[in-house]
Amino acid sequence: MSKPNHQNNLEIKRHEDNIKFLQNEINRLGESLLELQVSLAKHHSANGTVTTNENGPTAEEEDQILRHEKSAAGLLCRLKLLKSQHASQALNLALTKDVLGIVGIVATLGRVEDDNLSRLLSEYLGLETMLAIVCRTSEAVMVLEKYDGDGTVLTSAGIHGLGASIGKSIKGRFLVICLDDLSPYVGGFVADDPQRKLALPKPQLPNGECPRGFLDYAVNTINLDGNNLVNVTSSGHGLRETLFYSLFSRLQIYRTRAEMLLALPCINHGALSLDGGIIKKSGVFILGSSKDTEIKFLAKSGESSMTAKYDETEDMIKKLKLKRTHVAEDMQREQELLDFAKANLAQVCMQAKMAGIGRLVGFLGHDGGISRSVGLFCFQLPPLVPSLYQIGKAAWCGFSPSVAYRLA
Repeated sequence: MSKPNHQNNLEIKRHEDNIKFLQNEINRLGESLLELQVSLAKHHSANGTVTTNENGPTAEEEDQILRHEKSAAGLLCRLKLLKSQHASQALNLALTKDVLGIVGIVATLGRVEDDNLSRLLSEYLGLETMLAIVCRTSEAVMVLEKYDGDGTVLTSAGIHGLGASIGKSIKGRFLVICLDDLSPYVGGFVADDPQRKLALPKPQLPNGECPRGFLDYAVNTINLDGNNLVNVTSSGHGLRETLFYSLFSRLQIYRTRAEMLLALPCINHGALSLDGGIIKKSGVFILGSSKDTEIKFLAKSGESSMTAKYDETEDMIKKLKLKRTHVAEDMQREQELLDFAKANLAQVCMQAKMAGIGRLVGFLGHDGGISRSVGLFCFQLPPLVPSLYQIGKAAWCGFSPSVAYRLA
């Protein structure tokens, strides 16, 4: 086989192998898509639709908060329970008016995977912050409490008035956080993360290395329900980049206290260690033994987990469909290249064939007897070699082989 033909055959084989591989890849992607679509169908069948924790705190969270019955958070939780149990129409109307714009209680707005970490984060924030009421706007904050001309709190108005209507009162002060007044995190988010975690750079020691034992930033360990990821504030921000970034800033989490202390040169906004170490902020340490946490972030809810899994499956389906489209486009290009290679090989073979016939004719020379002998031989091969048949026909008529070749 000549070198050009060999190269053409190799090229054809390569394109055929590529097409076979791409077809198998399309089949594999199709099977994966089918499995994911069946999974989504089963989810819809079992649940009707995707659900999130949009109806407020869970029963376990309510129990935690209701233990602090003299707190504003406890009162607010009790009022919401009364509303859900069809209390008087007047109370419902007052509740709707006076707490419009309230997002919830800090302790109910996030979940944490690890119970030990949840306890540490709750201890770091403190009970007062964990029971803080979170509002969207300053108007919602102002409606919670009213004052007389001397600045004295009116117990008959706002949340105090609602408490008095059910025989409950608030003891002492309480925190209220206004989301619209917080300075949100400025920066990017982790790509393709359904929880929209903040893309914070890892801490660096003076030698440029990440400290040993660093696990994550506290703000990224909080799991949020889907309805709290975006569009919670009037400017479209979610709770991670507003509320929890304000509460934790760049609080770092380390595996052990020893590793945390070695990382002091790059700790500016505090740190925690899983074995109980707490640095409140740069230069401020919390020592002693941990006390029992009265209220903490609960474990990630099964409902939220199911929603996240649903969203993850939908995202995977989109990516697989896109990948299948790209593979199909690649296969189409390979088919076009294969067709071109085959056409090129056919042309090369024809050129080689005609060149061989020309050399044969030249070898036979110009003798008439030979011409007629060649013509007789070629004239007997019409089904096999059409070009030789034409040459034979011309030679039999008395033309020399060279002339017969040209006439053919």
